[in-house]
Amino acid sequence: MSVALTCEGLCVGYQRTTVARGIGIALGRNEILAVLGPNGAGKTTLLLTLAGFLPPTAGSITVDGRDVRTGSARRMNRAGVVLVPDSRALFTNLSTLQNIAIAARRGGATVSGVLDLFPQLRIRAKVRAGMLSGGEQQMLAVARALVQGPRVLLIDEMSMGLAPIIVEQLMPLVRTVADETGTAIVLVEQHVHLALDVADTAMVLVHGDVSLAGRAAQLRDDPSALEVAYLGSAGSAGSADTADTADTADTAVEPTSAG
Repeated sequence: MSVALTCEGLCVGYQRTTVARGIGIALGRNEILAVLGPNGAGKTTLLLTLAGFLPPTAGSITVDGRDVRTGSARRMNRAGVVLVPDSRALFTNLSTLQNIAIAARRGGATVSGVLDLFPQLRIRAKVRAGMLSGGEQQMLAVARALVQGPRVLLIDEMSMGLAPIIVEQLMPLVRTVADETGTAIVLVEQHVHLALDVADTAMVLVHGDVSLAGRAAQLRDDPSALEVAYLGSAGSAGSADTADTADTADTAVEPTSAG
């Protein structure tokens, strides 16, 4: 199986301050890695590093087998890594269709193709992005990323600012995107169980360390392991959706054998 994204001993942070350390990833095409953990664990910093906005403080990053360890967002984008930020960063005064068309590039999904994936956007094609619902804006942010032809798609907090029922409707679309486009996806998400329902593999980041990693289905079926991963030796009260402590060892997430 082709491995789209590999990270070994990756440490991320700002200048000399390391925020998360010892991260190992081996993510195949059309696979989804869910990155879970409390606020401040280093999840967004990891995505910003993978997208090239921050240089790694240590370790390696490869995309399709090419070493792309860099702090250049342009270079990472050319390598096929595309970030959907939690802000969505839409052009609110442009229409839905204009937002997609302005990002389109050779080799990416066609505008018509992404509208087939998100038929609600076809209905709302002429509506200004700022007038879309939160769920529609999130669809648009993902659609705009897909027309850039990503090999690796990074999605930061798809659920940001959305009602839980909308998140339940959106999350399966992430699975559809991976399956139908062959894109590898790294999904940062606070809705733990919804993320695990669509992911192939998962890791839990707590205080900058990987406290748990493995097959998403196994983690979903073992809530006690998730709770321990979030709480660790600190033993603070809480659940896997709200806890915010613990440190443990480095763990690599391996790809599945399925194509």
